[in-house]
Amino acid sequence: MSTTREQLNVDGAVRDRYSSAAQVAEASLCCPVSYDAQYLEAIPSEIVERDYGCGDPSQYLQSGDRVLDLGSGGGKICYIAAQVVGPDGYVVGVDINDDMLTLARKYQKEVAERIGYRNTDFRKGRIQDLQLNMELFEQHLRQHPADSARSWLAADEAAATLSKSAPLVESDSMDAVVSNCVLNLVRTEDRRQLFSEVYRVLKRGGRAIISDIVSDEDVPEDLQNDPDLWSGCISGAFREDRFLEAFEEAGFYGCEIVKRQEDAWAVVNGIEFRSLTVRAWKGKDGPCQDRHQAVIYSGPWKTVVDDDGHCLHRGKRMAVCEKTFGIYTSEPYGTQVTAVHPAQQVPLDQAADFDCRRATIRSPQETKQGKGTLDILPGDDCCGDVGNCC
Repeated sequence: MSTTREQLNVDGAVRDRYSSAAQVAEASLCCPVSYDAQYLEAIPSEIVERDYGCGDPSQYLQSGDRVLDLGSGGGKICYIAAQVVGPDGYVVGVDINDDMLTLARKYQKEVAERIGYRNTDFRKGRIQDLQLNMELFEQHLRQHPADSARSWLAADEAAATLSKSAPLVESDSMDAVVSNCVLNLVRTEDRRQLFSEVYRVLKRGGRAIISDIVSDEDVPEDLQNDPDLWSGCISGAFREDRFLEAFEEAGFYGCEIVKRQEDAWAVVNGIEFRSLTVRAWKGKDGPCQDRHQAVIYSGPWKTVVDDDGHCLHRGKRMAVCEKTFGIYTSEPYGTQVTAVHPAQQVPLDQAADFDCRRATIRSPQETKQGKGTLDILPGDDCCGDVGNCC
């Protein structure tokens, strides 16, 4: 009898396979990844051998970052990230699998002694619901078993209360959210909530760095209904372009592919599956205020359009609002534009509303407003020892 979409228990298939993989290494779950050897020295071999990833998002972290790792498994990426962010940073791993959490927690003290500090925390929860702390909820269920419809409803209310009073991960608390080959394991119907949760927990200006398996074509339903292929990071793969669209739809900006595996990791029915690492940023929401700022796009494209529809024309002084000016003059855009500051700063409380729907060229007269009109001519020695200027 064939398995229908309704019959396929995605969560159960993933749970069983990764519980087994926490006990005995399963090579087929791994996509070859090269990690920085200096960080692996401090990590016990049991964790290294039972790591199941497809990329290394930790290489895009910075010293002092507060990091959340989704689907942290045995803790390998967390322990690498702990060394990258240093003693001033902090790393939280979230996983729903008890066997994987046990493996990760087993070596916290040992890794801390090896690197000289402890800055990791492993929490039990579903990555598509970063509000419900599953260990607190389990404590509640032990005291109040759900053995009837009435008690089940009471348990549901208790879960909602816990999510608000003691969330697994606080809103606006993380500088970076990373994940390594885990998002494709989440049920399709839960993915919008998953991306929304990633957005929620990030600070303004924070970024998501996600490595996952993607496909070059849509995965047909018969492959999606195969629990082994789903738990093996294949049939739940995002289509490559839609993976990026999911970030955009969640409100991220500056979405970019930072690494793409050239050769397919797996090919099933002619569909190619490969690793993709995407970085995306939070912080484009907020009012648009005019403080007479502009940016000049350096090229090489003649015209580019950002996630909000702003058009930048190469070499032209494009008028932007205060918020967009801040975005364009930092990562990931900062190296591609030249900032044009007004000669006289406009105080925020005096800034007028700015219409970001229009592509407006900022007049040089506007940015020079308030600047003296004294003529300045080059002196005879303007070129120093080089000679004449012309």
